Amino acid sequence: MQQILSLQAAEGMVLAKDVETPDGRILCGKGTPLTQMIIDRILKMEVSHITVEGHPVAVEGEKSLEQELRDIEKRFGKVKHVPPLVYLKKRIMQRKVASRKEA
Repeated sequence: MQQILSLQAAEGMVLAKDVETPDGRILCGKGTPLTQMIIDRILKMEVSHITVEGHPVAVEGEKSLEQELRDIEKRFGKVKHVPPLVYLKKRIMQRKVASRKEA
């Protein structure tokens, strides 16, 4: 899942979390596919950010999943024979992959 500016919303994106107005009312529920009418309503209600499924918006300077996994491999490169650290590396990598799938 990815939090984006409401201005970045596009038709077909799917909400990963409820969208609330600034005063706390639920405007759209989780799982709602965005249409232009819903996007217009979100913007009209001055909601600044929404959370959508996947990772549909590229962010300048953001690393790809592959780059992040390579960085983790590099960081743990000197401890290939220390079981607790190998386990930790594996868990970190699994969480990174899972967060991108949610994302």
